[in-house]
Amino acid sequence: MEETRQEHTHVLEDGTVVVHHHGHTHSHTHTKAVLNRLSRAIGHMESIRRMVEEGRDCSEVLIQLSAVKAAINNTGKVILQDHIEHCIVDAIESGDHEALEELNKAIDRFMK
Repeated sequence: MEETRQEHTHVLEDGTVVVHHHGHTHSHTHTKAVLNRLSRAIGHMESIRRMVEEGRDCSEVLIQLSAVKAAINNTGKVILQDHIEHCIVDAIESGDHEALEELNKAIDRFMK
C-alpha cells in the first residue's frame, strides 16, 4: 500500500480547532451505511425541531431526542469499529503509533 499523509481538522465543542496528520491511507467499508444513518438522524432532528415549534408535549420531544441519541451512539460504534478494523490495523502495520493515541483521545471524547 502506498503511504499517504492525510490531514484531518476537527472542531471541538469549545471551538478549539485541532489539526492532525496520519501517515496511512484510510479505507472504510461502512461509509455508505454511516452516511445513511446520519441522514436519518438529521431528518429525525428536523422533525423534533418541528415538534418544538408546534408546541408538542415535552415528554414526546424527550422520547424522540432519546431515540436520536441512541441512533447517534450506534453510528459512532459503526465508525469506531470500521476505524479499528481498517485504519488502526493499517497504522500499526506502518508503525504509526500517533494514530493509536488519537484513537484513545477520540474514544475518551465519544464516551463522555
